[in-house]
Amino acid sequence: MACNPERVHYTSELKAEMADSKIKRITNADIIETVDDLGGKISTVLEKELTTQLLKTTNPAERATLCQLQNLPRAQAIAARYAVDIRLLGEADIQNMKLHVKERDILDAYLYSAKQKQVPISNIQKINDTLFVYNKVVPANNPICDICFGKQETPFAVWHLGFQKREVVRRMNSSVKKKSS
Repeated sequence: MACNPERVHYTSELKAEMADSKIKRITNADIIETVDDLGGKISTVLEKELTTQLLKTTNPAERATLCQLQNLPRAQAIAARYAVDIRLLGEADIQNMKLHVKERDILDAYLYSAKQKQVPISNIQKINDTLFVYNKVVPANNPICDICFGKQETPFAVWHLGFQKREVVRRMNSSVKKKSS
């Protein structure tokens, strides 16, 4: 009974779990660099997709659904593939108590920069030991600001991409394997 070869099933989940349990030396700088790279690419794709879809319709209900990032196939696929929490935040979210205080402070700083007509850069915050949040401001002239957040005194929208540390490390492993092959 103990020598039964069917006892262990090598599934892709088991292989991933075994790879995750290997000891690796990864610095915070490595993680930040990976989050910055992924966040930049993902936010660019999302912004392009959302802008394209918003300009295809004038139906307010359809636009509201799109602004909630629903009915965006690429956004859903990216969220599933990278296990990333994707949100589009606006000025009202500065008061959203569901967001971590660091995130609200960053939004407030971004809004201040927008009011001063400064071009803000992307930002990465380590929220806790397991969560990194990548933020990127949507350009003020992008239709997303107007359509999703109405006519504001200062056009303002920010991409929020929440990355789990474990998933980032997994991405780093797969990119290291590809580079060495």
